[in-house]
Amino acid sequence: MSNSADSPGTGSSPVRARRFRPVRVLTVGVFALAGLIFFTSFNTAKGTNIRTDTSLLKLSDLIQERSHKNGELDESNGSLRDDVEALAERDDGRTEAEDDKLKALEKKAGTQRLKGEAVTVTLDDAPPNATAKLPGYPEPQPDYLVIHQQDLQAVVNALWQGGAGGIKVMDQRLISTSAVRCVGNTLILQGRVYSPPYKITAVGDPETLQKALAESPAIQNYMVYVNVYGLGWKVEEDGTVTLPGYSGTVNLHYAQPVE
Repeated sequence: MSNSADSPGTGSSPVRARRFRPVRVLTVGVFALAGLIFFTSFNTAKGTNIRTDTSLLKLSDLIQERSHKNGELDESNGSLRDDVEALAERDDGRTEAEDDKLKALEKKAGTQRLKGEAVTVTLDDAPPNATAKLPGYPEPQPDYLVIHQQDLQAVVNALWQGGAGGIKVMDQRLISTSAVRCVGNTLILQGRVYSPPYKITAVGDPETLQKALAESPAIQNYMVYVNVYGLGWKVEEDGTVTLPGYSGTVNLHYAQPVE
């Protein structure tokens, strides 16, 4: 049976029932969403081009900026420490024996300058187009051509093993709490970031230091990559040098349980 509104012959004008049109509602929704996105983009851009990141500080730029700032703070901290020590030496009430003991402790802690004969080790990435130089070795993976954290640690550990009185990595003195860490192909040391080539300088007997380097199993493994793929390796005797004292904070940072 048909609806009376659609039945002919009733003597009145036919009335058409309005049907629900989902397409119309969807169209209105799409236009409303587009308007919202346009308004949000306009409000976010504030007249700038949001399709590029030229107006934004890249992560690498932020890291370099923070590294530079940390370097400035280290220099300022070192200068203030020198001033404090100079004031303390005027009349601190300590005996000469106590002063000698304090200086010996500061020397061991690495907070004082250290002068002596030194050896410098330089490590560098291999050329990006490097190929295997010796037969029987596979063509290099990208991982084979860069300096890794364990390579730097191997050199530092070997130099300590060789009796180094003090070690400087790049321009920073190492102390007992120093951590040599790499992220990607960059070195992060005490809040500052460095790129290769990496220079490690140790004060001590040059002959003993070089012997310790040669006898290190980790460095022997590294030398395979030097000879096969061209990783950088140079050991030089520097004569007499003066290592800077550590100028950063000596406060320990450690994890704490959540309360």
